[in-house]
Amino acid sequence: MRVRGAVCFAVGTKWSIEELELDEPREGEVLVRVEASGLCHSDDHVLTGDLAFALPMIGGHEGAGVVVRTGPGVHRVAAGDHVCTAFIPGCGLCDYCSRGMQYLCDRGAGMDQGLMLDQTARFHLSDGTGIGALCRLGTFADHVVIREEQCIKVPETIPFELACLVSCGVATGWGSAVNAARVRPGQVVMVVGIGGVGANVLQGAAAAGAAHVIAVDPNEWKHALARELGATETYHSIADARPLVDRLTNGQGVDACIVTVGRVDGDVIGEAFGTVGKAGTCVVTSVGQNTPGVAISPQDLTNYAKSLQGVMFGNCNPTRDIPHLISLYEQGLLKLDELVTRRYRLGELNDAYADMHAGKNIRGVLVHEHAGSGAS
Repeated sequence: MRVRGAVCFAVGTKWSIEELELDEPREGEVLVRVEASGLCHSDDHVLTGDLAFALPMIGGHEGAGVVVRTGPGVHRVAAGDHVCTAFIPGCGLCDYCSRGMQYLCDRGAGMDQGLMLDQTARFHLSDGTGIGALCRLGTFADHVVIREEQCIKVPETIPFELACLVSCGVATGWGSAVNAARVRPGQVVMVVGIGGVGANVLQGAAAAGAAHVIAVDPNEWKHALARELGATETYHSIADARPLVDRLTNGQGVDACIVTVGRVDGDVIGEAFGTVGKAGTCVVTSVGQNTPGVAISPQDLTNYAKSLQGVMFGNCNPTRDIPHLISLYEQGLLKLDELVTRRYRLGELNDAYADMHAGKNIRGVLVHEHAGSGAS
């Protein structure tokens, strides 16, 4: 079938809107009509080369839509189901899944190539060339063929433009606080970078009972929203926040500092690590270039029993945690509507990412032009 989608052809270019050919679903695969896709910074990291993915590749991984039809052997979903996409599959059989770590599922291997498990492409350019899809998804296209393990059934009552956010940014942020930092009642937590992920770190830390959730972001307009999402104090920089941290902790440092800036480097990690007190945790959720070098004190790491913790997908199990987060939204315990700063059409995708770089959005959402059924 013919579809439209956004393709990255080379590092340093912009998204190119293309007519594509999409194959039918094969064994264990599902055809999904994509209604909405969150505009995550991770997709932009493909354009900049921070993430070394095989190009050309169709972007988008934070999606929601409707199952159109299924290939042979599919049991998890059926035609007509509303689903979120999981950018990491959960096969349920590998060693990591069996230990409750779907975010490290072995079937995540090869995601940088964008091909299906049989190493073939489902998307093709107009000349017939097969191309990959980001995380084997490619939700910047209006239809996708994906593995059933990457389909998470969601209630039909939730708008697609909100459901899509839970499939990456919300789960990653919430889980960074709850699963990775293990925030507990009464703690002092700092969140560095308030975007589509950091906003949900605030929500997770507040829900976990932190006494102080300190939001750090240079963009002044984000501070009011940060307070609405759970921040107790807001600052423009870590340096600005240090006097408060010292006062609250008797100079010891925060219990957890969670880094969710748009692009991280070793200096940022080092500064964040320096804010953490004894037995505290510095959680790094942000993406950066694959270059060595983090400026931390080995003595602080050892003598103060600190932890430096990496995060993938908020260390969540998508088949459980995505429905759980949506349930929290339905109960009024998780904010989603407030996260959507602006909606865009496919032809506005490059403008959307320019807005993200300009600090204008918490989360932009791509709403595909056929959207309407179930979307608000």
